[in-house]
Amino acid sequence: MAHLTWHGHSTVWLEDSGVRLLTDPLLRDRLAHLRRRRGPTPRLPGAPDAVLVSHLHADHLDFASLRRLPARTPLVVPAGAAPLVRRRLGPAVGDCIELAPGQQTTIGRVTVHAVPAVHPAGRGPWSRQQAPAIGYLVEGETRTWFAGDTGLHDQMADLGPVDLALIPVGGWGPTLGPGHLDPHAAAEAVRRAAAAWAVPIHYGTFWPVGCERIRPDRFLDPGEDFARHTATIAPRTRVRVLHPGQSVTVPQR
Repeated sequence: MAHLTWHGHSTVWLEDSGVRLLTDPLLRDRLAHLRRRRGPTPRLPGAPDAVLVSHLHADHLDFASLRRLPARTPLVVPAGAAPLVRRRLGPAVGDCIELAPGQQTTIGRVTVHAVPAVHPAGRGPWSRQQAPAIGYLVEGETRTWFAGDTGLHDQMADLGPVDLALIPVGGWGPTLGPGHLDPHAAAEAVRRAAAAWAVPIHYGTFWPVGCERIRPDRFLDPGEDFARHTATIAPRTRVRVLHPGQSVTVPQR
């Protein structure tokens, strides 16, 4: 079985087979114009055995958050990201394992596979840093798919069946562009991956200043909207909607 705590956005503490993994850590309460509006500031139960980073965007690869972890915590990053990580973290950096889709690494008793994602590869609009986005399939007692940030793609069908999908559902609006899942597309993604369980992530935590007054539905509703769409599109998938800071244990299929 797998035990997880969602700390908001794409930050998940995942325990499987005695191994503790942390995904896309965003451990502070403000990032540029974004502020944490739901859930407590994350307090981790200890040091992770490794951190899984899905892509270069600052809300997924946050160096200020990585510096809050114990020095030399192993990092798994997309192929091409290691030079940036080593330069920014300096002496605190530990093992920095680059993976491209189809590659894998072993952490304790789990195997971490890099899987495809469809999402912009750059660090930001003014950066020359590039590393193709990936997701991860963690195989221990359970098979857990951490999708990172992605749009729909056909290779999702090659992942399944998975016991648990950690799936982004917050893609909306005219400014995000391609490479994101809204609640309806996320339901189709878990159908393709034949997920037994799904937990929606990447929504409702960090809000641009003022948006809670203008369109609160865009931040509060995606998790429940995903559950509703999944009941129709992928009725065999059980959805657990968490609030930031909440935990759930998922049994092996």
